[in-house]
Order: sequence, then C-alpha cells, then structure tokens
Amino acid sequence: MNITDNLLKFWFETSDLKEVVKKREIWFKSEHAFDAAIRDQFLTACEAAMAGRLEKLKDDTAGCLALTLLLDQCPRNLFRHTAQAYAADARARDVARHALAQGYDTNVSPWHRVFFYLPFEHSEDLSDQDLSVELFTRLGIISSLEAAEGHREVIARFGRFPYRNGALGRTNTPDEVEFLKNSPPWGKPRAEIDFIQDQKDRSRETKGRVA
Repeated sequence: MNITDNLLKFWFETSDLKEVVKKREIWFKSEHAFDAAIRDQFLTACEAAMAGRLEKLKDDTAGCLALTLLLDQCPRNLFRHTAQAYAADARARDVARHALAQGYDTNVSPWHRVFFYLPFEHSEDLSDQDLSVELFTRLGIISSLEAAEGHREVIARFGRFPYRNGALGRTNTPDEVEFLKNSPPWGKPRAEIDFIQDQKDRSRETKGRVA
C-alpha cells in the first residue's frame, strides 16, 4: 500500500472513503501508544508533507485527505508541547481549502469530512473560525459542532488559543490564566491532559494487578 492507503487505514481503520466510519476516541485523546505508532509509521511522511514535498497528493480525494491528516493531525501527535505541533497549520488550511474548492468533502462519509474541516477549527483567525462553524453546522454532528463553536468563542475572546502560549513562547494575560484553570478538555494545556491520562492509565494498571 502507498502512504495514502496506509494512513487512511491506520486513522479510520479503512481506506474506503465511502464506508461510514465511527468516531474513534483515540483521535481526540493523548495516548502514548497512538503517538508512538504514528511516529514509527508516518514520521517521514509527515516531515515530507511539512516540507512541501507531497503536494501531488492533493490531486484526488483520498490523497488530499491523507495530506490534510499529515499536516493538521500528525504534527499534534508527533510534536506535543512544542511549536512544531502547529508549524504546518497554515499549509493544512491551504490543502483543506483546495479540498473544499474541488468538492472532495462531498464525496466522503461524515467522519472523513470532519478531518477536512478541522484545519479551520485549529486556526487563530476569526474568519477561519466562522467558516469552521459554518462547515460543522452543515455536517450535523452535534459534538463536532459544539467543539467548533467552543473554539470560535475562544478566538473571539482572546484572538488566540491560550493553551498554545507556552509552546509558542507567548505570555498569558491574566484573563488567559483564569481561562486555563477552567478550560474545556480541548482547551487545557497538553501537559495537563497528558498528566491526567497518565494517572488514569496507572489506575487501570493497578486495578488489573489487584484483580
């Protein structure tokens, strides 16, 4: 299989874009094993995509979706806690805009469409956030729309995502400090999410040994 088939099958458990796939919680959690699998299988492809060497993938729906994943999702798994996690965001948005212009998002199942739209949700530009909410409204997956609306509210309020400030060398404002104390899961600093998940994993391991 080529990089497109490999990545789509890894991410969605099928490379058939017409197949209706279910949401996988692993997509939106911090799991060391999942990150390690991405590093082992797709680090080279991700770096090539970030360097602009895989633009040919945009020529069809499957390749364009794979390229969007390589630019928008994989860096977040591969480079947690660093500015590099967000380094390909602008390129990911360009690819996503190309997908919309070509109508690629209309040829795939709902959860495939989600990943064509997430680059706009990840943007710190309010106009991209408006587009994100519009796209997720059309899609009709309530949980995804609520997340999109939440992201937009943060950008409308702060003009940036406060939880990225540490990685990007930005200083939190007092309002951002307060926000981070009570932010939604996707708005928490990644280190905090990793810590919480690690505690859950340790708890499960302890219970397993007791049983």
